[in-house]
Amino acid sequence: MALKRMDNVGIVVDDLEETIDFFRDLGLELEGRAMIEGEWAGRVTGLGDQHVEIAMMRTPDGHSRLELSRFLRPPAVADHRNAPVNALGYLRVMFALDDIDETLERLSKRGAQLVGEVVDYQDTYRLCYIRGPGGLLIGLAQELS
Repeated sequence: MALKRMDNVGIVVDDLEETIDFFRDLGLELEGRAMIEGEWAGRVTGLGDQHVEIAMMRTPDGHSRLELSRFLRPPAVADHRNAPVNALGYLRVMFALDDIDETLERLSKRGAQLVGEVVDYQDTYRLCYIRGPGGLLIGLAQELS
C-alpha cells in the first residue's frame, strides 16, 4: 500500500480565535471546528481524559491543512514557540504566496514580527520567517519570475 498524502500539520495554540483570524488573514480558509474528547481520543494520543478544541484550516488550493488545537484538559506542557530556527523537532510551516511585502504589511497589523530579514535566494525566491500569534514560527516564500 502506498502513501496517499500528508493530511495535515498540527499546531497547539493558546488562543484559538486569534490564531484562526491570523491564518485567515494569511489566506487559509476555516474548514471546520470541533471539540475532541472522550475515551477514544485519549487512547489515540496517550493523554487519557482529554478535552481539545480544534479548528481545521485549509489552503486555497485545497491540498494542505493546519489543525489548530487548544488543549483544555490536560493543559499544554511544553513551549517551543521561542525556539530558534535551528532547534530540533517540528518547528515551522512555510507558505508560498504571491506578494511577500503585502502579506507582511497585512499580518503586521495582527502582531506578526519579522524574525530576520526578507532575503532573495538566487533570484528564485524571496524568503522570510515571521513570528505569528503566540510566537508561532511561520515561513513565507514568494517565487520570483
